[in-house]
Amino acid sequence: MQSYPARDHHGATPRFPGSGSRALRNVFLTFLLVVCLAGRAYAVDTARIDTLIGDAVSRHLIAGGVVLIGSTEKVLFQKAYGRVSYLPDARPMTLDTIFDVASLTKVIATTPSVLKLAEQGRLSLLDPAVKWFPEFQGHGKDGILVLNLLTHTSGLDDVPLADANPMESAIKGAAEQKLKGEIGSRFRYADLNFILLAELVRRATGAPLDFYSEASFYRPLKMLDTAFNPRAKERCSPTLCDVRLTAGEVQDQSARQLGGVAGHAGLFSTASDLSRFSRMMLAGGALDGKRVLAQRTVDQMTAPYFSRGGGVVRGLGWDISSPYSAPRGGGFSKVSFGHTGYSGSSVWIDPVSDTFVILLTARLDYKNVHAFNQLRGELSTLAANLFGIPVELREIGLAGDD
Repeated sequence: MQSYPARDHHGATPRFPGSGSRALRNVFLTFLLVVCLAGRAYAVDTARIDTLIGDAVSRHLIAGGVVLIGSTEKVLFQKAYGRVSYLPDARPMTLDTIFDVASLTKVIATTPSVLKLAEQGRLSLLDPAVKWFPEFQGHGKDGILVLNLLTHTSGLDDVPLADANPMESAIKGAAEQKLKGEIGSRFRYADLNFILLAELVRRATGAPLDFYSEASFYRPLKMLDTAFNPRAKERCSPTLCDVRLTAGEVQDQSARQLGGVAGHAGLFSTASDLSRFSRMMLAGGALDGKRVLAQRTVDQMTAPYFSRGGGVVRGLGWDISSPYSAPRGGGFSKVSFGHTGYSGSSVWIDPVSDTFVILLTARLDYKNVHAFNQLRGELSTLAANLFGIPVELREIGLAGDD
């Protein structure tokens, strides 16, 4: 939408020089912003989104997927594409298809659970991990904090899990391994950090992660299709587990060893449910009058906690700027945040443009990582350009009065 400033009765364009016109200037800018926000769900050409996803299907990058774009107040765009798998008789993709969201588990289940416990004073982000894992004592892990687990700066690396007692083997593997660099100085993405955090939730509450996250978030937010080990398997988009397609069974091997409930993977959800979680995050912890997190907790979760080591910036659990940030695209702000999942899922949220974009896919090509990341980035760029607050208004609003 192109807006033109009004003219006075002499035909001159009003100017806003100096501090004396700040009030008038602010009213004018507020009017433009309100008009822009009110109209951004209308007369938007979404054919480019159709072309982008259709091309990914035709190139066999994905069999199909669901795209959902929204704001704090509502869903702005949603559409299903293709089919749920590559099989000839696969059913068409629908908006209510349930997906294995893989590593989105880290930010839709584990991170908010840990932060809620911190909000309640039941743990601290500065707690030494050894407080919750006495198995670490005597193994040189005393410097690892809960904060380091959340930001992948613990120095821990992934270890193979034993089938007999996978959690015990995860803890033992963490305790006995040599740290990869100084604690807190290096970003090293490892699922083990979040496997430990899920066990921390259980030790702090007495309840496993699936029970705690459902009671704390999914039921209050009416995310009725979000769960570990989903029951409605007939609605699930299948994923490739080893050499077989399975629906409703988590793709990640370590999560399967842990019974389908793990801190790093195992969650299943729909685009609609993830949009409700995203709207809650944009609204500062509440949705439809139901508060699940304090505003300060959401702010703490999405603040930049780590910016050393090659320019990597992470929030608590959430990604801000790293090698995994393809879904930020070219239109979202530097304070936007999100996460990706190996199965073909991603969510990215921008509080500045009041926009989020969700992509859930039946991924086929796992080798062409570059092409898949390009798909994620181009979709977010389109979402920001089509539905976000225009960059000109964002810059004016952020600049303040000189």
